[in-house]
Amino acid sequence: MFVTAVPAAAFGTNCYVVAIAAGEQCVVIDPGIGVVRGLDQVFAEQRLRPAAVVLTHGHLDHTFSVAPVCGARGITAYIHPDDRELLADPAKGLSLDLRSIVGGALSYAEPEDVAPLVDGATVTLAGLELTVDHAPGHTRGSVLVRTDSDEAPLCFAGDVLFAGSIGRTDLPGGDHAAMLASLRDKVLPLPDETVVLPGHGPLTTIGRERASNPYLLEVRDGVPGHART
Repeated sequence: MFVTAVPAAAFGTNCYVVAIAAGEQCVVIDPGIGVVRGLDQVFAEQRLRPAAVVLTHGHLDHTFSVAPVCGARGITAYIHPDDRELLADPAKGLSLDLRSIVGGALSYAEPEDVAPLVDGATVTLAGLELTVDHAPGHTRGSVLVRTDSDEAPLCFAGDVLFAGSIGRTDLPGGDHAAMLASLRDKVLPLPDETVVLPGHGPLTTIGRERASNPYLLEVRDGVPGHART
């Protein structure tokens, strides 16, 4: 399997390109701000043909380039229905401070073809079987996207789980109680060897987070967490 990260130009967002091998079709996960040139370079170097875009949630730093990536190739964007409105109006997911910073400085367009990611479904795209787990808390429509590789299971976690922390829950649509439930019901049951590819920061594993992430410890043992990004 081929997996690589393309860093966005803002907010430290990780965009991922996933394919069964070089020279095949691929899936783009979370194309954020300023990733189009980097994606085109990966496509050319690895002879990849984008087949779909998958969005772990609807925040602008994960969706900003979805329209140019999809529109240039006539492909579909997939997102959970609870975050669908954020593709039409990303400002609904921003705090007042972020709205004032971003304002009208960024030119955003909604993708033409959007399809739903359904909790528990397995979607086959570019030869990959992607399992969807609805994991609200950071946003109402946040999801984990899981697939298997030859080495270990993979989990594209968006802003649900980071190395050592979790996504913030104080933005519009955020819900800390829902996040803790998602950690308990969707994250903790995953095998320790699962490689977590988060929306921000370095990759990690479920085993590592189970042993040290303060929020997973809170869910597992009832010990309050102390750090959040």
